[in-house]
Amino acid sequence: MGTPVDYPASLAIDRFDGIRNKLTTFFRPFVAIPILIILGLLGGTSIGWTRSPWELEFPVGGLVFLPTVLMLLFQQKYPRWWFDWNLAIFRFFLRVASYMMLLRDEYPSTDEEQAVHVDIPYPDAVTLSRGLPLVKWLLAIPHIIVLAFLSVAVWVCVIIAWFAILFTGKYPEVLQEFVVGFLRWDVRVTAYAIILSTDRYPPFSLD
Repeated sequence: MGTPVDYPASLAIDRFDGIRNKLTTFFRPFVAIPILIILGLLGGTSIGWTRSPWELEFPVGGLVFLPTVLMLLFQQKYPRWWFDWNLAIFRFFLRVASYMMLLRDEYPSTDEEQAVHVDIPYPDAVTLSRGLPLVKWLLAIPHIIVLAFLSVAVWVCVIIAWFAILFTGKYPEVLQEFVVGFLRWDVRVTAYAIILSTDRYPPFSLD
């Protein structure tokens, strides 16, 4: 990966040092079931990737989206506790995603940051466009299409990494960089189109 892109939403995942846990890696889709149930209960309506046994769903129903659109449109406000809830849910999702994608071995916490660092600054609602939140989801469609295609490659990488960890105890570095880059791209698009924390259009970049 190149130099990280300067954007008001970022993701960093600490590299796992040492030999990976082969037992929990082998049974990862099953070991993760309890935390996936919790994520599903919190998230309600969701969208997901179902191209592998490591099925993962993004809890869009758990985010305060439509009320935020209306609040920005009519009052140009973004209640802090709405933003904090959205960010907490999204951080939880990314901890689960990192675990499912074999990037980390520690079981995802519901509240602690652990090794997955997501930074999305709280916006000054007065500086945000009133009407843009109505169409951000539409403007983000090119990103969604690209990410949908990349998700196929991501899950291929995860499956290859699964075998690599079982045989060598390590996650191939080039695969890890690609998977983290994919998640980083997703963080920017989510901050723009769903959390609505910025009006700056996300770059088409894994960095």
